[in-house]
Amino acid sequence: MFFASDNTGPVHPAIMDALTLANAGYAMPYGADAMMDKVREQIREVFEAPEAAVYLVSTGTAANSLILATLAQPWDTIFCSPVAHIHEDECNAPEFFTGGAKLTLVNAPNAKINPDKLRRKIEAEETRGVHGPQRGPLSITQVTERGTVYTVEEITTLCGIAKSYGMPTHLDGARFANALVTLGCTPAEMTWKAGIDAVSFGGTKNGCMGVEAVIFFDPKHAWEFELRRKRGAHLPSKNRYLAAQMSAYLTSNLWLETARAANAATARLAEGVKQTEGAAFLYEPQANIIFAGWPRAAHQRLHDAGAQYHIMEGQLEGDNPDEILTARLVCDWSASDENIDQFLALLKG
Repeated sequence: MFFASDNTGPVHPAIMDALTLANAGYAMPYGADAMMDKVREQIREVFEAPEAAVYLVSTGTAANSLILATLAQPWDTIFCSPVAHIHEDECNAPEFFTGGAKLTLVNAPNAKINPDKLRRKIEAEETRGVHGPQRGPLSITQVTERGTVYTVEEITTLCGIAKSYGMPTHLDGARFANALVTLGCTPAEMTWKAGIDAVSFGGTKNGCMGVEAVIFFDPKHAWEFELRRKRGAHLPSKNRYLAAQMSAYLTSNLWLETARAANAATARLAEGVKQTEGAAFLYEPQANIIFAGWPRAAHQRLHDAGAQYHIMEGQLEGDNPDEILTARLVCDWSASDENIDQFLALLKG
């Protein structure tokens, strides 16, 4: 019963097989390998973006921070949600890699940035001349950190606002595939056609061992990114092992298959939670993340049985068995019906 995070799950066998094949013989380093050439073409085809600049890094924090460093000057501010990964979970890496750009938090009901609030936050900057931060990029997260999903129309609206002020937009797509299968759109429709300039395209949370793609739809950013990646110690020598993962991930739509499995498992889990007396959702699950609360006694029963998930609000130990504690549950591609049903049986008592 492992629902702590989708990055706790196993690597998909197809990814492991690809790594084994990549381990044969010799290949040029630093992205000059033939597999990386293939990956560039695969991503360009998937995103309908033949001119896109494509790179691979090993972590989402590196992808987000290096993209934002390329799009922002040190004296800029980056607009994002208060629960954005770049704000809550990256140890100030965006500020570090940008050389000091700050983050401006924008009101985000259900973790989705409110367009009117965004406009007001933008208008509040560049009002103090040399004394204040300048307007930098907008960063949005898809799937959001609360499990909600922006519609294509919502992304288009936010990008339109940013562009009206001459600002680029970055998409943190650590769970890109999960959002895509929820919306049923194309990668192009969810990104550059909606106005997105750069994407962190996640693989690690969706069945890969450790690889994220960086995509700039305008190749003018390519050289600066390459310099920043090297200077930031994120240019892998044996790039072929990242490329092998990403190529296998995109082959035969494995990335969509694993995302569908994770989303379907979450839907099964959510349906069971909904049928549990005393349980309530903080946000309607739309992809592979659930935020829900139920009584402490049920949490204690689950933890005693070995269930792994995070309690986000409240303490497991306490005198009141009826106190509601909020949990975060995340399903990965390998989540089984058996484990979900076992979890639900314990939840219901």
